[in-house]
Amino acid sequence: MDPLAQELNNAIMDTNPHIYQMLSEVGKNLFFPKGILHQSAEAREKAHRYNATIGMATHNGRPMSIASVMKWINLDAEKAITYAPAFGIPELRSVWKKYLYQKNPSLREKKISLPLVTHALTHGLSIVADMWVNPGDIIVLPDKMWGNYRLIFSIRRGAEITNYPLFDQENKFNLKEFEKTLKDQAQKKEKLIVILNFPNNPTGYSPTIPEAKEIKNILLNIAEMGTNLIVVLDDAYFGLVYEQGILEESLFAHLANEHQRLLAIKLDGATKEDFAWGLRVGFITYATLSQKDITPLYEALEKKTGGAIRGTISNANHLGQEILLNALKAPDYKKEKETKFNMLKERANEVKKVLANMDYKNAWSVYPFNSGYFMCIKVKTVNAEKLRKHLLNNYGIGLISLNNTDLRIAFSCIEKDNIAILFKTILKGIRDLEK
Repeated sequence: MDPLAQELNNAIMDTNPHIYQMLSEVGKNLFFPKGILHQSAEAREKAHRYNATIGMATHNGRPMSIASVMKWINLDAEKAITYAPAFGIPELRSVWKKYLYQKNPSLREKKISLPLVTHALTHGLSIVADMWVNPGDIIVLPDKMWGNYRLIFSIRRGAEITNYPLFDQENKFNLKEFEKTLKDQAQKKEKLIVILNFPNNPTGYSPTIPEAKEIKNILLNIAEMGTNLIVVLDDAYFGLVYEQGILEESLFAHLANEHQRLLAIKLDGATKEDFAWGLRVGFITYATLSQKDITPLYEALEKKTGGAIRGTISNANHLGQEILLNALKAPDYKKEKETKFNMLKERANEVKKVLANMDYKNAWSVYPFNSGYFMCIKVKTVNAEKLRKHLLNNYGIGLISLNNTDLRIAFSCIEKDNIAILFKTILKGIRDLEK
């Protein structure tokens, strides 16, 4: 093992040995190398004559650029086309951390790591897989889940995915099955990885405030029983909650600093929160509990995460980071986001209004939704995949089939005035196939 990795491991073990136990074999061996990036950083501070360290081309002390690229960018070349630090732009990391506290009041007085910049959420999940998942580890997920989890954790890392039904018979979060699944798996493994994705993709469901409290209690009880828990909060659609009584904070805020055997990992970003999908700017943030000063542990995890970033993409998009940083500091930022939020809320409300029509009751049932981009229906009389193809080929309507019964509908990309027409056409497609 590299001495730098061992140094980080020692800091983690000294602060909270349970966190060290949770690391994958890759995670235990990760470190941030004192190589080109480290030496270049030193050179930027001290090389007052010539700096011949970094793999970029310069002219008269500035980055070389070509007009055909720069004419599309309203930023200085230094902030647009140069490499960003592997950990992310320092100011952006600080600003995002400040916003985490503002958006999640329950985080107040709690200590969390400084967020690292990822190449959006999927990259963040891949980092989690590399750092924390060994072949054979168990990932606990609901049956209604984003399909990419299987590719990231099962195919790439050899983990076993165990599902619990997301909803109970009353169409509420299935607390009973969630707890049962965790207890059953805790008897088999000393470590469990739990992924909580709210608002949920594909259903658009977020827990009520009482449900969120029970989820927290269940997780803490499992940790108290002696199981090491890694709880990944996939907060891709954070903030898009459309009903009263629904948890508006991230569960990360409620799990942070709660137990030494519970590591909360928050994955979020600008993709959906700031309507900037293609910028590919995300963040990964850690929180756990220690009887000692937590700072050395967080610094060690940040360096290991930086090593994972360096060893895959080297660094996230600098231009995207600078654009986001400027947006976060813009005076109209919050007002502009609120405008877009209200548009999505109107669409969600329109979907509920339209689906109250009794004509649809015999054709499908509706899974509960209160947030996010999506909602799902369970088709009663025809095959969902055949219906999807029929609607696409005959009516020019694109939906996502999840299995033989369920269809995912992204109301986020349907204008409010077209929602009623959409569902009428889906019903017409069902009637076509019934004949």
